[in-house]
Amino acid sequence: MSNIIESKKLINISELAKRIGLINKKNGMPSVHTIRFWETKFHQIKPIILSGSRRYYSKSAVELVTLIKYLLKEQGLTIAGVQKVLKKKIMSLDEYQSSSITTEYFKNKIKFKSKLLLNKIRKLKK
Repeated sequence: MSNIIESKKLINISELAKRIGLINKKNGMPSVHTIRFWETKFHQIKPIILSGSRRYYSKSAVELVTLIKYLLKEQGLTIAGVQKVLKKKIMSLDEYQSSSITTEYFKNKIKFKSKLLLNKIRKLKK
């Protein structure tokens, strides 16, 4: 079982919640219930369910949930609004004319990854 998880680089629902910053402010625990709720609203989120009904997420599912969180929490879209954006299947920067909101998400993502890369290069130079 763990070989499947490791070979496909899957993460569980708690790790996903931590990774995208969905933390309950009262107790500091990952808000897994939010991700489960989103699964009911966004059919595009398809976790891999293994033994014991445990949910595991692939890299593409993590990207999708991150985009959904960005659209809901940072851009202030409603669930219906996010559903419309996802129906357009705008999942790359090449399709930027279709949705300026997702373009902003991808621009921010590229900036963040660029900063991480620059920091690594600076550390290597030292």
